[in-house]
Amino acid sequence: MARRRAVNAAQRAHAAQAVAAHIAGTHWLAPGKRIGLYASMPQELGTGPLIELARRRGCQVYLPRITNFRARAMRFVPLNEHTHQHDFGMHEPEGDAWIGARFLDTIFCAGVGFDLRGARVGHGAGFYDRALAFRRMRHHWRGPRLVALAYSFQVVPHVPVTANDVFMDMIVTERGIHELLADED
Repeated sequence: MARRRAVNAAQRAHAAQAVAAHIAGTHWLAPGKRIGLYASMPQELGTGPLIELARRRGCQVYLPRITNFRARAMRFVPLNEHTHQHDFGMHEPEGDAWIGARFLDTIFCAGVGFDLRGARVGHGAGFYDRALAFRRMRHHWRGPRLVALAYSFQVVPHVPVTANDVFMDMIVTERGIHELLADED
């Protein structure tokens, strides 16, 4: 986490633009697609350019909103101009409309570290693992597509996993897209 904090503003902006450019070359942001994103915190890879790209392409953009801190529950709420900052410091949209994670086409996820199996270390609260738990039960269709957004130094040889972890399908860094063959062991 210290290394993420050490990334200066120019490097952050460059990495965010590079990630958006890599994703622009995919079919993930087609008109009408339901996209889950996050409002990036200062130490995370910025999502501003990706959010703008998705909106320009006619995607329906949803951001996570914590609905119950104690139960570690969240929902995806349509992106709108009305936001507030919750106890963890993240900005989240207001409003009553929401969509279940299983009905999104692609969810872009933040994290502290990732490996090439698709294992993810988040910030330790388990919000994403709980919201995406249904993916562990599927044998054929695995939607939605889970895409990690990270700086290249966040991709490491191995991260520890637990039985509750949900694996990513792709990792996108400023250097490119890594397709993964998640091997949840």
